[in-house]
Amino acid sequence: MLSSSLSPKFPDCSRLLIGMLVLLMLATVTGCKKDRDPNDGRSAEEMYETAKGYLISQNWGRAINGYQTLTTRYPFGRYTEQAQLEMAYAYHKGGSPEAALSTADRFIRTYPSHPNVDYAFYIRGLTNYEERVGFMERLMPSRVRDRDQTAARESFRDFDELIRRFPDSRYAPDARQRMVFLRNNLSFYELDVARYYMRRKAYVAAAARAKYAIETYPGSPELGDALEILVVSYTEMGLPELAEDAEKVLALNYPDHPYLTGERDKSFWSKLWPFGKD
Repeated sequence: MLSSSLSPKFPDCSRLLIGMLVLLMLATVTGCKKDRDPNDGRSAEEMYETAKGYLISQNWGRAINGYQTLTTRYPFGRYTEQAQLEMAYAYHKGGSPEAALSTADRFIRTYPSHPNVDYAFYIRGLTNYEERVGFMERLMPSRVRDRDQTAARESFRDFDELIRRFPDSRYAPDARQRMVFLRNNLSFYELDVARYYMRRKAYVAAAARAKYAIETYPGSPELGDALEILVVSYTEMGLPELAEDAEKVLALNYPDHPYLTGERDKSFWSKLWPFGKD
């Protein structure tokens, strides 16, 4: 055994220096661990399944983050393509309509022939429908018609394109049902504007709105009133032939319409217009 006199001795300053070096090395190792990407080494399939799990559990934020990481690290491939579709849905459900629309648009532009591109159109229509129509429909159904209809028109066009391009799509039945609701409310809105013009004797504008409703929203229950507006507008504009043609169409399609049965007085129609107040 070595005596204490033969044991190596270090000055106090050397021990302090060694301690600082050890702490520095530990801090460096810890920092490297923190900076490492936790997704390192994972395949596109593994990353997709993780994000999909968050989507299924309705953790929209983590699902979006997972899909974004996947599409960044693997910009091509079937998992990335599907991730973009599901990310649009996650944005929609997570309350980010603009991001949902832009993601769906980007997918449609990038993959116009993709077998699931119909879903991108459906998400576009659904996002506009829910964001601008669905919420108000649930709270105050009678007030949906009074709101700005820009998003409703966009939704109608998206669903219409989905049905035209993909009539056998699994999303087509739901899109058709939503289109009926949108069609009826949009046609009512157009006629409400036409009635506003009628009350102010702006017959050209009134006729234009009524004609637009007839051409754009066929099958709407409001079209009988649209034809009535055409009859009265053309009469007031001094266009008897057009007025007569419109009345013939009205009589053919809506023989029991109040305008034809006398329930609405034709002579004083402009003064007694009963369709609402300013």
